[in-house]
Order: sequence, then structure tokens, then C-alpha cells
Amino acid sequence: MDTDPVIAEQIAYYRARAGEYDDWWERRAEYDVGPEFGAAWKRDVAELRAWLERVEPSGDVLELAAGTGNWTAELARYADRITAVDSSPEVLEINRGKNGTERVEYVVADLFHWSPPRRYDVVFFSFWISHVPSDRWDEFWRLVEASLAPGGLVLFCDNAHPDHARRHGPVDWRVVAAIHQLDDVDGEFRWRRLRSGSTFRIVKRYWRPDDLVADLEERGWRAQAGHTTFAFLYGEATRRR
Repeated sequence: MDTDPVIAEQIAYYRARAGEYDDWWERRAEYDVGPEFGAAWKRDVAELRAWLERVEPSGDVLELAAGTGNWTAELARYADRITAVDSSPEVLEINRGKNGTERVEYVVADLFHWSPPRRYDVVFFSFWISHVPSDRWDEFWRLVEASLAPGGLVLFCDNAHPDHARRHGPVDWRVVAAIHQLDDVDGEFRWRRLRSGSTFRIVKRYWRPDDLVADLEERGWRAQAGHTTFAFLYGEATRRR
């Protein structure tokens, strides 16, 4: 367990949430807020898949914060092999059940206390950059750089900033935004509640594409980022020589 209480609580949250996560992704149970939102969500997921198809993340791929394997499955369409790293053994067990082990190696590790055993052609992370605290942001991008082979590609996706989602999403977005959301703690922290009633404080830093690109450019990356219609941010980066 991470000795940083912020990271430790976030890890505990995702371990406890392992069995609920795919209901959020598939918009099932309490996350089903009607056909209009469900259809719009699926269209945006299709936009992300089309983006991944365009970039074709082939070769030796590292997936950070791999979770329950929804994106591991997408990467497996292109990659020769995948190393899937996550701090939660519970989510990796679900991932393994979906994707097997033939081309996927599973590693249980806190990303802030893990070193890559080699360099990879592609480094991918989904719904992770919003959970990196500001005081660990530099550290995380040093890990990405240390993981990436010369000429390699970084790919990422995450939730869109709520301002974008409200402007471009379906009319029932306000209902979605209210599900399991408590008031902000302060700044980059948010509360999350599980079905059990347990609450956890996690990091949730929403990025706008232009701000993220500018930040990465300052760190020596060539980057581009954009939005799907309403729900997601996505982008890519390469290291400047």
C-alpha cells in the first residue's frame, strides 16, 4: 500500500469498486439513465475505437492502469503483446477473465512505485491522467518517458472536462453528473460512493485538450489532443529528440 494517504485511499477505492466498474462503462444498473444518453455514450465509445484503429498501436505495448480490461481488449486487436499494470489485483483478475494470458502479462503494482523492465513501442493509459495528483504529475511523466522506446508513441483517453460534456452531451447529462457524486473536497479531490455506502476521497483533475497539450509541450513532448462529441478526451504524444 502506498504510504501517501491520497494514493492509498484511491487504490483502496478502485479495489473496492472492481465489481462495479463495468456497470459504469456499459451504462447498466444505476448508471442506465435512459436510451438517449446510452446511445450518445455508445457513439462516443465508437469514436474512441475509431481513433485507436487509425493509430494502430502495434508491437510491444505497455498499458498503465489497465483496469478491468475494456481497453486491453481493444489494444489486443493490434499489439503483439501487452503488459497490463494496475494496483488492483481485483480488476486485473476481471481483465484476465476477459482477455486471457496468451499475449497479456499482468503486473500488480502501484505505478508510483514501479519501474519498467524494458522499453515499449507504445505506452497507453485510459481514465488515468485525471487521477494523477498535481504533486505526482512530474513523476508520472518521468515513468512514461522511461517506459517508451525511442520513436515510441504515447496514447491516452479520459473523461472530458464537465464543461464540454454539459455543452455537447444529451439533455439528461445533469442526471448522469449527479450519480454518486458528492461535493468537492477541495481543488483536485472528489468524493465517490460505492453501492455499499462506503465513501472514498480520490483525485479527479479534469483536463482540457489545449491545456494538456501545452503542459506536455513544456515537458518536451510533441502532443495533440481532442474530444469525442461529448464524453471523452483523447490524444497522443511522442518524445522530442
